[in-house]
Amino acid sequence: MTLRLRQLGDPILTQVAEPVTEFGTPALQNLIEEMLATLKEAQGVGLAAPQVGSPLQVIIVASRPNPRYPDAPQMEPLVMLNPRPLALSDEQVLGWEGCLSVPNCRGLVARAREVEVEYYTPEGVRQRVTWQDFPARVFQHEYDHLLGRLFLDRQPQQLLTEAEYQAQIHSLAGGTEEQQLPP
Repeated sequence: MTLRLRQLGDPILTQVAEPVTEFGTPALQNLIEEMLATLKEAQGVGLAAPQVGSPLQVIIVASRPNPRYPDAPQMEPLVMLNPRPLALSDEQVLGWEGCLSVPNCRGLVARAREVEVEYYTPEGVRQRVTWQDFPARVFQHEYDHLLGRLFLDRQPQQLLTEAEYQAQIHSLAGGTEEQQLPP
């Protein structure tokens, strides 16, 4: 079963999410399974629980090539509960982002190139992971949802409709690559 994606203007998207306090419950597992199905159906690379109407600190990072992100690296979906960044690189890169909650819009957003994250598994086991480039961008985007922020709040350097973005990347070689910003 898939869940309804909340869209720009829904108040839950501006609220700070609550920590998960009970791990391994059937309700939590059901939420995760429905989020995974919703993410797959929507052809996204990440999803946060507030985007499907849940106020909990649950995100999924699931980079994979798809029609929305054809150059995305392949990785298994990673479910993260109560994630928190431990370190963000000083190096910033510009990259195009879209959002399932902001349909038909892309923005050129600056993000840290690398991020180290601590999180809990659905069973409550504490883990750490370090990501670079696209997966780091996906994490930062989804983590923002837990803080009640959208990529639009980061004041993108440029905004395009999805159609304009697709036309631009198809007409420019290397148009989907991230760009390093000066320190």
